[in-house]
Amino acid sequence: MKMLSLSEELKNNAYPGRGIVLGKTPDGKKAVAAYFIMGRSANSRNRVFVEDGEGIRTQAFDPSKMEDPSLIIYAPVRVLGNKTIVTNGDQTDTIYEGMDKQMTFEQSLRSREFEPDGPNYTPRISGIMHIENGHYNYAMSILKSNNGDPKSCCRFTYAYENPIDGEGRFIHTYMHDGNPLPSFEGEPKVVGISGDIDAFTKEVWESLNEENKVSLFVRFIDIETGKYETRIVNKNN
Repeated sequence: MKMLSLSEELKNNAYPGRGIVLGKTPDGKKAVAAYFIMGRSANSRNRVFVEDGEGIRTQAFDPSKMEDPSLIIYAPVRVLGNKTIVTNGDQTDTIYEGMDKQMTFEQSLRSREFEPDGPNYTPRISGIMHIENGHYNYAMSILKSNNGDPKSCCRFTYAYENPIDGEGRFIHTYMHDGNPLPSFEGEPKVVGISGDIDAFTKEVWESLNEENKVSLFVRFIDIETGKYETRIVNKNN
C-alpha cells in the first residue's frame, strides 16, 4: 500500500467523522495514538475531551444544551495494564471488560455491531495497543453495516506486529460527507508519522475541517518504559 500524507487525507475530506491513528515515531522509540471527533449537529459539536484516570471521556461543553447523550458521551480511551484501548464509542468499555476476562480484542467485540443511528449506521471503529518488554504491536477493528443494510454486520480486524518506524494506520467512520454518510471502506490507510508529540498534534488539528472539528487526543508512549505523554485539544475551551 502506498504511504499517504495524514494531513492531506484530512484536508481533502470535510467530514471523515471520527478517526483513529495508531503507529510509531520515526525513531522507533514511541508508540503513537490519535483520536479525533467531528460534528455536524449542534449536539455533536457541544463536546470536549477531558482526562479520566489514564484515559479520557467526552462530556458536554454546555450541559444545558445537551440533547441525546446516548452516542456522544463515552470514554474513547481506557488503559488496561499494558494495553491502551481507543474507540469511537462505548465499546471501549466492552473491550476493556472482555480483555479483563482474558477474551481477545476480536472476541470482546463480538457482542457489538455498528451504531443504531440509521440511515447512517455509523461504523464502530476500535484500536488496541499492546506494549510489553520493549515490544509493541497493535490491532484495529471496524464493525459496519453491509452497504447500509442493517440486517447484516460486517466485521473486520487488522493486526500489526512490530510496526514500521515512522508509519501509522488510519481508520475513520465515513468516506466523506453525505446523506446518508457513506461508511469507511477498505483496510486502514498507511500514513506517515513525523515530528514530536506537539508537532504531530498541531499537524492533525490544523488539518481537520475548521467548521466540523470538535476534539483531538494524542498520546505518545515510550515503548521501553511505558511512560506516556498526552495532548488534548478542544475547539470549545
